[in-house]
Amino acid sequence: MGAAVSNWYLAQAVSRLGQLGVVSGTALDQILARRLQNGDPGGHIRHALSHFPFPKMAQRILDAYFVPNGKPASTPFKFTGMHTFEGKRSLHELCIAGNFVEVFLARQGHNNPVGINYLEKIQMPHLPSLYGAMLAGVAVMIIGAGIPIEIPGVISALVNHQPATYSMRVVGGAPGAKFTLEFNPADFIEDAALITPLTRPYFLPIISSDALAGILHRKSNGPIDGFVIEGPLAGGHNAPPRGALALTPSGEPIYGPRDLVDLKAMRELGLPFWLAGSYGSAKGLKAALAEGASGIQVGTAFALCEESGLVPDLRRALIRKALAGKAKVFTDPLASPTGFPFKVAELEGTLSDPDIYLKRRRLCDLGFMRQAYQKEDGSIGYRCAAEPEKTFIAKGGKIEETVGRKCLCNSLVSNVGMPQRLPDGTDELPLVTLGDDLVNVGQFCKGDNVDFTAADVVRVLLG
Repeated sequence: MGAAVSNWYLAQAVSRLGQLGVVSGTALDQILARRLQNGDPGGHIRHALSHFPFPKMAQRILDAYFVPNGKPASTPFKFTGMHTFEGKRSLHELCIAGNFVEVFLARQGHNNPVGINYLEKIQMPHLPSLYGAMLAGVAVMIIGAGIPIEIPGVISALVNHQPATYSMRVVGGAPGAKFTLEFNPADFIEDAALITPLTRPYFLPIISSDALAGILHRKSNGPIDGFVIEGPLAGGHNAPPRGALALTPSGEPIYGPRDLVDLKAMRELGLPFWLAGSYGSAKGLKAALAEGASGIQVGTAFALCEESGLVPDLRRALIRKALAGKAKVFTDPLASPTGFPFKVAELEGTLSDPDIYLKRRRLCDLGFMRQAYQKEDGSIGYRCAAEPEKTFIAKGGKIEETVGRKCLCNSLVSNVGMPQRLPDGTDELPLVTLGDDLVNVGQFCKGDNVDFTAADVVRVLLG
């Protein structure tokens, strides 16, 4: 669900309807800072921060970022800095508060559970982010785009406000070298007398193979409560095809029988599972239940409903294309700096247009998808295949790794109306990710009306 597409407002609407509303946990530190700089319309962020258990931290964040009535549109958002292995306190505070705010607001007005979704590949913000969500009472943690085998242990530590660690991947590290992220809640707690044990959330890793499900079930350092099985038709990052990469004539990865999840094997694990990737219909839900699934995970339909964080003009343009039979989602094997295939919804005026993409000046100023690497002197450096080619090569990267890479960090934040203003006076452009189910979005519309609500989606899905 991108960055803030599945925001607190959408998740709240879905949870109010008796389903599990899930907020996106991507870049919530940056989302918090930008919402405050935009003046916090409606006062929702400040309301949530007034309930934050660390008031001094909340005030520091307000002092640093809140702009009454919003910053001028012609000025850029403040540079917050980028996450590093060592950790920067101000960014950790933004992560704790940003995740707290999103979950807190999603939980308002009802008593139903709320979940949060993270990308395992974005590792450096993990620990403070999970802690912030747990402080707000998140009920379910869903984590994909990687192998989150250590997350159960992290949850066990943070439930009791104990120090937590997480292994970080570093390219080029010496054989046997281990790089461990560390986070101690005690460094941030302002009044220990007010802190009580937290409620442990359920943990649902996203998997694309039954073999991975088995490994996580056997080897994770704590309990797993179920799985989300996500196929290659789902939006966002897809798992790469198993075996040698082969492409269609148009350049999309080819998935085969080896990429199908053995649902019989999943049933034998004895844990609940949900199916994702073009299951967003009443028929899809019935098919999933018939296979023993507990339900389905739906992204594309909710990303295009009125409560979504997606800029309304983008949302409506995509729905119109679908209604006209012209919708196209391209599985791009190159776009994401992570190296995972990434679903791109083709839309005029966005970075899905090759000509527009080529005109963008490459830069890396958010850095969530940077790759950590070990330098010759043993220290850790950071590079992104979407940054300027010369910079990437100077850091030991290869020129072929930069071809076709797009700055997802900036474009995903642009999707929700908070683009960075560039020195030339233009704004960073969006790049929308949706699943193949975009072509079926008309089932939620009434006639030619392109606007529909989360309640419309739930009504159709439940038949």
